[in-house]
Amino acid sequence: MPDTKLCLEALSALSGCNIEPTSGVSHITPQDFVNIVALKEFYKQEGFKELEYPSLGTLSLQDIDDQDLYSSPPALPEGPSTAGPEESLRTTLKINPQDFFHPQYDYDFTNKKDGNKKFLRGNEPYIRPCGWNRVALRVMQKYDGGDVWLGTGKDAWPVSYHGQNMDGSLGIILTHGGSPNDEPKFLDAAAASLVTGETRGRGVYSTPDIKTAEKYCKKFKSKVDGKTYKVVLQNRINPEKRQKCQREDIWLVYIPKEYNDVQTRAIVQESIRPYGLLLMQA
Repeated sequence: MPDTKLCLEALSALSGCNIEPTSGVSHITPQDFVNIVALKEFYKQEGFKELEYPSLGTLSLQDIDDQDLYSSPPALPEGPSTAGPEESLRTTLKINPQDFFHPQYDYDFTNKKDGNKKFLRGNEPYIRPCGWNRVALRVMQKYDGGDVWLGTGKDAWPVSYHGQNMDGSLGIILTHGGSPNDEPKFLDAAAASLVTGETRGRGVYSTPDIKTAEKYCKKFKSKVDGKTYKVVLQNRINPEKRQKCQREDIWLVYIPKEYNDVQTRAIVQESIRPYGLLLMQA
C-alpha cells in the first residue's frame, strides 16, 4: 500500500475536504465517500455552492484549489443553501485507515499491460486500470446481499471509474457523437441540446474506460514527496440503475428533476459502490 498520508491526500483532493487520520471511529465509510464525491459534482452542476450531508453538516462545493475568483455558480431557490466565498473553507473529516482501507486486496497495475486480454465483470468488459496503483477500500460484507456485486461472475456489478470533473456536458453534446472538430455536426448537436433538455443527462457520470476517466481526473501535489499525482475512484455500478449514453464510454445514473435531496442521495447510494482508490504519478 502506498504511504497512508499520500492516500489521505488523494481522498482530500477528490472530496474537497481535509481528510485526516484517527485511531477512533471514522466520520465516513467508503460508501459515504463516493456519495460525497458524486453528490458534490452533481449539485455543483445544478448551480449550488453547498451540500448538506447527514451527520457531517454543510460541505462546500467550491474547489478551493481551482476556484474561479471572477465568477460563481447561480443559486437555485430550493435544495442545498448557498454561501459566500468567505465561507468556502474545507470541512475536516477523520477516518481510521484500518477500517477504511483493505491492504490485503491492494493491486499495483503500474507495470501491467493487458494487450488483447479480455476481462469481464457482470458479463461486461472490464478495462483494468493498467498504469495505476490501486488502494483497496474496506467494503466487503458491508452491504445486504453479500459480496456478489464485487465478484467476477454474471451477477457481479460492472466496473466504472469516476473522474472528478465528469459532468453534464458529456450528456449534452458528447452523447451526440460530436466534437469541436466535427463542424457543423458539433454545432447542430449543441443547438439541439439547448432546445431539448432531456438530451442533457441529469445525474452522476462515470465511465467503464480508465483512459476516459484519466482525461477528467483530479490532480494534486503531494506534501509527502513533492510529486504530482492523478487520482480516480474505481467503483462498481448497479446495472439496473445505470443508463448508457450514445458514447459507449459514458455511463449515467439518472436523477429525476423532481427528486429531493433525500431521494437523490438514496439513488446514488443504491447505484454506485466504491472499492478502489487509484493513484498514478502525473
